[in-house]
Amino acid sequence: MALTDADVQKQIKHMMAFIEQEANEKVEEIDAKAEEEFNIEKGRLVQTQRVKIMEYYEKKEKQIEQHKKIQMSNLMNQARLKVLKVREDMITDLLNEGRQRLAEIILDPARYSTLLEGLLLQGFYRLLEPKVTVRCRQQDVEMVQAAVNKNIPIYKEAVKSNIVIRIDMERFLPSDICGGVELYNDNAKIKVSNTLESRLELIAQQMMPDIRVALFGVNPNRKFMD
Repeated sequence: MALTDADVQKQIKHMMAFIEQEANEKVEEIDAKAEEEFNIEKGRLVQTQRVKIMEYYEKKEKQIEQHKKIQMSNLMNQARLKVLKVREDMITDLLNEGRQRLAEIILDPARYSTLLEGLLLQGFYRLLEPKVTVRCRQQDVEMVQAAVNKNIPIYKEAVKSNIVIRIDMERFLPSDICGGVELYNDNAKIKVSNTLESRLELIAQQMMPDIRVALFGVNPNRKFMD
């Protein structure tokens, strides 16, 4: 039985409706899949950026913490340097006061004469040379000569050996030092410095640990006391 035009038109419409429905379903499926992929990609990007932001601020936090540590270290070092400076100034003032007191000794001829005798005799014993040259301040020549004359028999008796002493009259010690003497062997290769300043410096070096403890107390960070 042949199809009428109406039947053909009806079938065509039915087919077009079916095709359109499938097309709409396919579009919806594609849209849904695209939406899903978009959300997944968006979530991935958001998570990636979140991680980057967290890493950035974590890095910044570490940098700030490191900067704080550096600043704190610098401040502590500056504080230590200031404390050390104050301590060194105190020690310098103490040594300067010692020099001033040494300068007072030479104002007392009897006391200074006795001191010169001791410095000279100690120098003789340290050199143990048959010929010794003595240098002193020009203003002390007479007093040094008297001390030399007094010490020669004492030295000879102690070491059972002769000694010849010469006071250097060409090269004197600076007149602005506190006093004392320098002693040389015959060829001037061995020197004993017994000026008042050198003795003060030697005593200061030997007693510096005790001086620091007396002024500033025991250092808790110091393991050895010698």
